[in-house]
Amino acid sequence: MAKSLGVVALVAVAIAFPQVAPDPFILSVGVVIMSYAVLATSWNFVGGFTGYISLGHASYSGLGGYATGLLIIETGMNPWVALFAGAAVVALLAVPIGIASLRVRGASFVIVSIALVLILLLVFQSWGSVTGGSNGLRIPRPFGSDVLRPEQHERFFYLHALLLAFLLLAWWAIDRSRFGMGLKAIREDEDKAQALGVPTFGYKLAVFIISAFFTAIAGGMYALWFGFLDPIFQFSILIGSYMVLMSLLGGIRSLFGPLLGAVIVGYALEFFKAQYGDTQFHLVALGVLLAVVVLFMPDGIIPAVISLFKRFRPQAASIREQTQAELADQRRQQAADPSETHEPEEALR
Repeated sequence: MAKSLGVVALVAVAIAFPQVAPDPFILSVGVVIMSYAVLATSWNFVGGFTGYISLGHASYSGLGGYATGLLIIETGMNPWVALFAGAAVVALLAVPIGIASLRVRGASFVIVSIALVLILLLVFQSWGSVTGGSNGLRIPRPFGSDVLRPEQHERFFYLHALLLAFLLLAWWAIDRSRFGMGLKAIREDEDKAQALGVPTFGYKLAVFIISAFFTAIAGGMYALWFGFLDPIFQFSILIGSYMVLMSLLGGIRSLFGPLLGAVIVGYALEFFKAQYGDTQFHLVALGVLLAVVVLFMPDGIIPAVISLFKRFRPQAASIREQTQAELADQRRQQAADPSETHEPEEALR
């Protein structure tokens, strides 16, 4: 019941936010936070289920953004068709990438993911004739020039909210499926899961492609909203680090953990940027936040809060009350077989 009320409240807040936002800037911050929530939830398909930590997941959001933009510019494709077509292209590219990178684990996998995003950054910066290089790539607005910026923010806020709802539903469905059980077995002990017959590599590759597809859609949605792509930002390790931080902060094993982390981290980023301009103070603040989470809430905020509530919840009594009839029946049994009363004493000898 409490979970249902929480979901209803969350939906109500999402519907009401664009209407109560005091100005277009706050509304744009809401779009940014929703974009972060979609990215973090997409990342959590890999990180939450398998425990594989990818710091280079910006590779797929950046590829999704550029694939969407280039399909629109070069072919004149409908923006929304280009969004899903670009994500499908990224999913196909994720197949050989996953086959190569998922053969290693732990720190080696992290290094491979970082190497990929750095390679893509250099390629897209150097390939100026196609990607625009350091000058960036301007994407046509999908709703036309007649739609004002505040209306653009409002529409994209709701579009991100719908995409996030679909991702949460997909994560929830996988979590309760046999496929999800296999993925969680990989997370707990991959060698043991393989010994028990779980097709570990196939499961990892499948969820890796799913995660890349959704992350690419998030990147393409950002490209359509913002209207401009810069390879330095799109293929930044910081974007991948934000995804990891948001998921860890809320709880990577929790359905709504990445969403909660995105709200906290997204708001903190925009607040520190507004307060301290172009300085790097926001990175220091996020580093401190990550250290606090790792030290005091290693499983994330949501699991920590649930554990706290369980600690103060009344526990079931360990001594069961017995009726007078039950006590009388026990006395009759002991009188009929007196040796039963000496069993504990004999067991101690």
